[in-house]
Amino acid sequence: MGKYDIEITKKIIAEHGFKDNEYENILKIMGRVPTYVELGIFSAMWSEHCSYKHSKHLLKKFPTKGKYILQGPGENAGIVDSGTKMAVAFKIESHNHPSAVEPFQGAATGIGGILRDVFTMGARPIACLDSLRFGNIKTKKTQHLFAGVVDGIGAYGNCVGIPTIAGETIFEDVYEDNCLVNAMAIGLVDKNKIAKGIAKGVGNPVIYIGSTTGRDGIHGATFASVELTEATKEKRSSVQVADPFMEKLLLEATLELIEKKLVVGIQDMGAAGLTSSSTEMSYRGGVGMEIDIDKVPKREKGMNAYEVMLSESQERMLMVATKGKEKAVEKVLTKWGLHAVVIGKVIKKQNVVIKEGGKIVADMPVEPVTDSNHKLFPRKNQIGVKPKYLKDINIKNADIKTPENLEATFKTLVASQNIACKNMVWEEYDHMVQTNTIVLPGSDAAVIDMKGTDVMIATSVDCNGRYTYLDPFRGGAIAVCESARNVACSGAEPAALTNCLNYGSPENKEIFWQFEQSLAGMRLAAKALKTPVTGGNVSFYNESPSGPIYPTPVIGMIGFIKDKKKRYATQFFKTAGDRIVLLGKNKDEIGASEYLKVIHGLIKGPVPEIEMKEEIALQKTLREGIKKGIIKSAHDISDGGLSIALAESCISGKLHGKKILGAYVEVRHAIREDSLLFGETQSRAIVSVSEDKLEALKKIADKHNLTIMEIGKVGGDSLIIKTAKEKMPYVEKINMKLLEIENLWMNGVKQYVG
Repeated sequence: MGKYDIEITKKIIAEHGFKDNEYENILKIMGRVPTYVELGIFSAMWSEHCSYKHSKHLLKKFPTKGKYILQGPGENAGIVDSGTKMAVAFKIESHNHPSAVEPFQGAATGIGGILRDVFTMGARPIACLDSLRFGNIKTKKTQHLFAGVVDGIGAYGNCVGIPTIAGETIFEDVYEDNCLVNAMAIGLVDKNKIAKGIAKGVGNPVIYIGSTTGRDGIHGATFASVELTEATKEKRSSVQVADPFMEKLLLEATLELIEKKLVVGIQDMGAAGLTSSSTEMSYRGGVGMEIDIDKVPKREKGMNAYEVMLSESQERMLMVATKGKEKAVEKVLTKWGLHAVVIGKVIKKQNVVIKEGGKIVADMPVEPVTDSNHKLFPRKNQIGVKPKYLKDINIKNADIKTPENLEATFKTLVASQNIACKNMVWEEYDHMVQTNTIVLPGSDAAVIDMKGTDVMIATSVDCNGRYTYLDPFRGGAIAVCESARNVACSGAEPAALTNCLNYGSPENKEIFWQFEQSLAGMRLAAKALKTPVTGGNVSFYNESPSGPIYPTPVIGMIGFIKDKKKRYATQFFKTAGDRIVLLGKNKDEIGASEYLKVIHGLIKGPVPEIEMKEEIALQKTLREGIKKGIIKSAHDISDGGLSIALAESCISGKLHGKKILGAYVEVRHAIREDSLLFGETQSRAIVSVSEDKLEALKKIADKHNLTIMEIGKVGGDSLIIKTAKEKMPYVEKINMKLLEIENLWMNGVKQYVG
């Protein structure tokens, strides 16, 4: 090989994003120089987005089995048993990089992809959730991204007819150049009709379903596995284009094919498109696949095998059917106006063979292409290094001066970006389509009815990235606990979780340490709460020239309310005269809080403690109190602390068409007043009960060894909070009309986005 040829080879290798000795490993696997198509396939499948090469060995440590689990990690979506003939499929994934470049299309195709993961399992999607993170809402860039992402989610979900029922929207400076768009979908499937992404049966036809293949999204998986720079942002072809109307047709056709038992295996052409679906289905089935590129439906002229295999055009599926049933498959797809093209067959040899123009352009062994635990990946021994920034990350409470005017502090907080109402987000979405939604957006968890059964599904997504940045272990544990706590506040028993793990570059040892530690915290909490992991997504390389994002392990939690009376709770107060009760202990903790950031301009720890015994006791008390009809409202105390939780309990009923109700509160304490009012101590909730059921609630709390304190009464048109040290008279700290609080809360973010 001449010098010119060597330079060309180096350039091609660099363009495909190979690292370390990966190209040398390819030469060992193939025993020859790979073709250009093979190089592209290796590039996509060995990208972090597809291979999980830095993370799989740690993900395997998660608990994945439990009483509800029917399908754990390794399939398109996890599945849990509802106790009826119908099971619940669910999963969360990211579409971060595409959304940072093309916010509308990036978010829309993120919704489309996660829906396909669910209905590929044979489940009809019934709900979506989203977890969104942007920079400061006051900047033009964030306002542009925010508007595009929200519009993209709404446009796609509304067109397909899937309600978006819950989510979270967070604003932090570190997400300015790398927003996070995590989408979760939930579906219902007959337990006897679950489909899987597997290829079986030598000679069975491989059938292409859905939209045509174009050049949009080529190397999207590789694009998602590098940092965002000005150069990578120019790769507009890496962002796919959405067609929700095609998705609706594909959804109905796929479910009909599965219902008629015409499917051996089926998988979405997601990240890496035809490449990932063909290789992964073959790997799961222990077989190979032969594909003729000339038969693949294309929307653009002159597309070659490289482009077709790596395109991530949306709304496409790959299916293996039983030989002889091709006509039956074609009949179903023709009915829905879709392509039904046999593009290949299952073969015994465990290779993926790609033909173009009658010639073989790729012939690759499936196992090393798809298995990131292959012996050629030595990263199992990778160990992170504790970041230097954590050396002086914690403050002492004594170093922070308590504000003289706590009411003014409260006003600033209630209107701040991460506490103010985000109703302008969910008002873009249809959350009532399908008429299953019982609890609308704006409460701790959404609740969906499983019609015809005694079961309801409660669900939430949650993560505090600042916590995970300041203390990755605690932050990871709290993410799991708070998502489960939100579900428990509705009256549900958390059953299982899916996660979307958003981090910077894993090649940075300090970031990898964040990843290790936060997963260890998540693992601890998931085991303690008996909420195994059913799958999810790892999104690395979320960084830009300005730096990495906070480590952000978003948790999507599913829980069940099993009760013939179908009792559930929402966060807002219901009846004047009801007693307000604080469940859980108040602790002297202001580290990592919104209060510390917004009022004092500090992003410092320590992160609040998380004690699993206290958390379990709280969640058991909430569930039992709600199921017995004792607790009328329940609200987790989180961002902004006790005062904000009380305010939201007073005014959030308006979001559900209910009258707002004030509160008179008196709290005795032995801690700083700013810790009491604004500290974010974990494992606490505000509940309301009628006076005649107060003793019954106390008995339940005592049974579970949970601290309980009656602190006030519902009623009036103001929020009044008085505090006192032991044996001292009460002193009024906050006295505000609800209309003023509501105005601050409703307009804190809305004023910047219209």
